[in-house]
Amino acid sequence: MQLIIRNASVLNEKGELESKHITVADGVIVKITDAAGETAADQPAAEAQVIDAAGKLVTPGFIDMHVHLREPGFEHKETIETGSRSAAKGGFTTIACMPNTRPVTDSPEVVSFVLDKAKEAGLVHVLPYAAITKNELGRELTDFAALKAAGAIGFTDDGVGVQNAQMMKDAMTLAASMDMPVIAHCEDNSLVEGAPVAEGEFAKRHGLKGIPNESEAIHVGRDILLAEATGVHYHVCHVSTEQSIRLIRQAKEIGINVTAEVCPHHLILAEEDIPGLDANWKMNPPLRSRRDVEACIQALEDGTIDIVVTDHAPHSEDEKAKGMQLAPFGIVGFETAFPLLYTKFVAEGRWSLEMLVRRMTAAPARVFGLETGRLAPGAPADLTIVDLDLEKDVNPEDFASKGRNTPFSGWKLKGWPVTTIVSGKVVWSE
Repeated sequence: MQLIIRNASVLNEKGELESKHITVADGVIVKITDAAGETAADQPAAEAQVIDAAGKLVTPGFIDMHVHLREPGFEHKETIETGSRSAAKGGFTTIACMPNTRPVTDSPEVVSFVLDKAKEAGLVHVLPYAAITKNELGRELTDFAALKAAGAIGFTDDGVGVQNAQMMKDAMTLAASMDMPVIAHCEDNSLVEGAPVAEGEFAKRHGLKGIPNESEAIHVGRDILLAEATGVHYHVCHVSTEQSIRLIRQAKEIGINVTAEVCPHHLILAEEDIPGLDANWKMNPPLRSRRDVEACIQALEDGTIDIVVTDHAPHSEDEKAKGMQLAPFGIVGFETAFPLLYTKFVAEGRWSLEMLVRRMTAAPARVFGLETGRLAPGAPADLTIVDLDLEKDVNPEDFASKGRNTPFSGWKLKGWPVTTIVSGKVVWSE
């Protein structure tokens, strides 16, 4: 059956909006035609499913290359099904899930479990990462070849940094030989143990140990040198410091194969914004200084940071109620990502709409070699419809995710996704 989206506002190559009709068949975009120049031959067949976008923005489906779906092992926080539904509600059509589950995604069996659960949910494309080391303990490499064969798209010990430099070099050497990326959570454990927030005024005021910027940047610098030596595609997770950005920028300038990502919360919030000891403001990396926030914004603007990710990290309300010191790190991100960035940066005139859309679609597709992220004939029909004029408050009780842990509760935002289409099928609609 055909799906036709009529009167879609689509970004052209100049970043301008044009009115188009988009025809989809068998999960693929068949044609895109001018709404103004429609002829009788362009009229949809009687049996076609028709969506009138009525001038709303239609983009390639958003891609999130850093998420936590919690299953297996932490189903009280999230499942692959609830996380996929939350992603779809946020306009995401492809998501890549981290391996710090229980059991850790360090065997072909767990990779297959994740893929089977995602297929069963039938919502969005779920791409599993596999662990670099067994149980993410940093002591022994996993079987990279078997994990790749099972469907893993890259290797990461996200949640913990690989502390041993030789272990990381061995991992990069092996991954490079297989043309697979290494995705790094950059954190020197000797500098962060027991610290729940960034080193800064908030930590001082509340008598908390602080996480210093150099804890992240030390690993970024080390890994850039190892990436240069091994030739691996090295991707830096959730960049949050000015120092890390400086190192990544220098590495790119001399041709090292390094890419990087940033989360909406590190582009919008600083440690000075934390209102009190509310663990919904506790995430890792922590909220840094205003100087770091501005460095992250500029790095995304100039391409030093390639893509936006959410680091969607749901926890139960009981876990987050343990307070700033004892609660787990992490906030949810799927359902607020686009409206947050649209409201803060596009609506206020700092960014073009085209730049934001690109960083959430074409750029992650390019970085990770995906077929998606394009709005063109022949491309997969993964599409997101966004109502740029729709304004509403963030209400965690309305989230499709099991997680309610967000610092953005009550924020009034514009630019909400209203329909999400995956492989030509509507998987979520407002």
